[in-house]
Amino acid sequence: MTIRPTRRTLLGTGGAVALLAGCSKYGDSNNSSSQSTSPNPSDSPSGTASASASGGAAAGPELAKTSDIPVGGGTIFKDEKVVVTQPEKGEFKAFSAVCTHQGCTVSTVSDGTINCPCHGSKFRITDASVAGGPAPRPLPAEKITVEGNSIRLA
Repeated sequence: MTIRPTRRTLLGTGGAVALLAGCSKYGDSNNSSSQSTSPNPSDSPSGTASASASGGAAAGPELAKTSDIPVGGGTIFKDEKVVVTQPEKGEFKAFSAVCTHQGCTVSTVSDGTINCPCHGSKFRITDASVAGGPAPRPLPAEKITVEGNSIRLA
């Protein structure tokens, strides 16, 4: 006797696979375009890059010059899906630009937060923790290197 899966089982399994595939997207990064603006402090491993001396493994493509990232603000690189912030002078952090609520790309950085246009989620520029809105968790950290006045994806 052969047991055939029900339609409900097939749809449930397909939905679970799609959900896992969508969730694995967070944390990825790739290419270049930008937007910027505004202010806060913390030095955790979450996307922090304090000027590293040249000499390790080759970093990825240059995202920006350090002077392009406003102190107390940040710049969004839409093609790479990354936002780089400078909470305090000389302190650079990078996070995914994909909102953890429903996957929209964040659109602005102002008044100390990274802002999603879809449902109003806000994330702090210091550690990408949720400052407001429906987002369930912080933006994932991205790795960058700062060499001289160049910021690169790690």
